[in-house]
Amino acid sequence: MPIETEPLGLRERKRRATRRAIQHAVLTLARERGVDHVTVEDISRLANVSPRTFFNYFPSKDAALIGDTPGMASAADIEKFVTGGGENADVLADLAVLLSQSLAHTEVDLEINQLRRAVMKENAYLLGIGMATLRDFEDQLQQIVAHRFTADAPDLANHPTELNQRALLLTLVAVASIRHAWRVWAEGDGVRALSECIDASFAEVYRITRKND
Repeated sequence: MPIETEPLGLRERKRRATRRAIQHAVLTLARERGVDHVTVEDISRLANVSPRTFFNYFPSKDAALIGDTPGMASAADIEKFVTGGGENADVLADLAVLLSQSLAHTEVDLEINQLRRAVMKENAYLLGIGMATLRDFEDQLQQIVAHRFTADAPDLANHPTELNQRALLLTLVAVASIRHAWRVWAEGDGVRALSECIDASFAEVYRITRKND
């Protein structure tokens, strides 16, 4: 389900443009010279900003290389997911909506994404940082899923091991679908929006797992 967003104001457009310029600069230089041979001064010069402005956007060079962490949906959206169960509710479908809402808060840019993937493939320590960031997102999502399960079946709270394992399993299935969608989007031609790829990936999960229903 594509998530509609309000038009950005001038100030926000400028902020995003500056953030993008910094990320494009650091990733371009890292590909040309290698990560170890790029300084904040080099990045700032190429992005046409001051080093002070750079640090207003990113705390370090590595942070600019890694980019934004996956966003999480608003508290209202999370509450709707947690309490949205019912006799005929589909938790995976509801989770797909929540993840689409979460990614609506994450800036996506095909060129930046492709540059970042190329740089991270060449730098194991950056890949490690990226995986740790994804793990933090998974941990947050697992807690949210566990709250949904206990809202649907309060007795599960008395069986924490079963609850946590069940929440972990659904979380990893959902995250795998998101990673699939992100990869399809990143390796595509940019015609389809990321939200469309997410819808398609979850639809494929349903098709594969429920084709004999």
